[in-house]
Amino acid sequence: MTDKTDNQVDVRTGQAPGKLARNEFHLKFVANFADPRFEPLQADIARLEDVAWQNYCDSRKAPVTQKAGPGFADPDYDLSVEWRAARDRLLAAEAVQKDPATRARVLVICASSRNDGTCPGEMSKSFRMIEWARTALETESVQVDVLDLSQVTSTYALHIHPCKGCASTAMPLCHWPCSCYPNHSMNQVNDWMNDIYEKWVAAHGILIVTPTYWYQSPSPLKLMIDRLVCADGGNPDPSSTHGKKAAEAKAIELEGWDYPKHLAGRAYGVVVHGDVAGVESQRRNLADWLDWMGLIGAGPQGVFDRYVGYYESYAESHQTLDRDTALQEEVRNAARAVAQAVRDIRAGCLPRPDRNLRKPRPK
Repeated sequence: MTDKTDNQVDVRTGQAPGKLARNEFHLKFVANFADPRFEPLQADIARLEDVAWQNYCDSRKAPVTQKAGPGFADPDYDLSVEWRAARDRLLAAEAVQKDPATRARVLVICASSRNDGTCPGEMSKSFRMIEWARTALETESVQVDVLDLSQVTSTYALHIHPCKGCASTAMPLCHWPCSCYPNHSMNQVNDWMNDIYEKWVAAHGILIVTPTYWYQSPSPLKLMIDRLVCADGGNPDPSSTHGKKAAEAKAIELEGWDYPKHLAGRAYGVVVHGDVAGVESQRRNLADWLDWMGLIGAGPQGVFDRYVGYYESYAESHQTLDRDTALQEEVRNAARAVAQAVRDIRAGCLPRPDRNLRKPRPK
């Protein structure tokens, strides 16, 4: 099926399934209340279900809005108050980050899914490396923020919802920050990404420490990466596309889009570890992604991969890490390299050599 607008922008449709039937919705809704302790509240739950069903039928994605007002392409557009609050936090964080008088700040990301507060019953090796990196950065008088992505596996109702791929329809449809969530009608709430966006914006440097899962990044890291697509070319004005109007977004992109890089100019480091295979390809993928977004690598000692107990037992991997004092110091050096890169960038000594070149293939 093809939907043609007056200006002949081509929007392809026909893939999405229809809405759930009433009984299917009921089964999904009551699954949240399977614990017998909810039994005395069944009448109350049924009333809540009726409201949720109506909101689902009416597609009430953003039920609380206000007029966009001055500064937006369409001041009369009904803008989500939740999106606006997230946008305002990013603007405030960006103002502080750009102030040369502020203390250097590095975001250290633990990308493992594992921690001792959930099924594995044991902390990750990545978290231990994060602590070494944190100490090294604090010794360098750097302010450190830690983002432990394993919290999505151990924290109640904390989610990084998946990217919906708006950029593949048209880049202006991908809003900065992401406006796909929360979607109240679909119960797609408690999304962590607005907090994560703020941490990235506030930082002068980023250090990612990650294990390798099946040759790839762990799922919480990949979820975050996908949701950061809006930082690389995303549209800071949802009123220009009147929310998610695909035809309008396509028309804007075809008229000429500048693909703004909202996180460019920050330093980065990457530490990838594994036990059998895949560390090199993951390290390369992460570095390529960060380069693409306009971040600046902290050199070979700031971006590296290593094996911890190559083909040795999982059960003794922490003991193996205890003995690998060289790797421990390499992690500290990665943090120190990021700290130095941040200092150099802020002093104007480490600009991107291609910063003034125009891309012949913008995207």
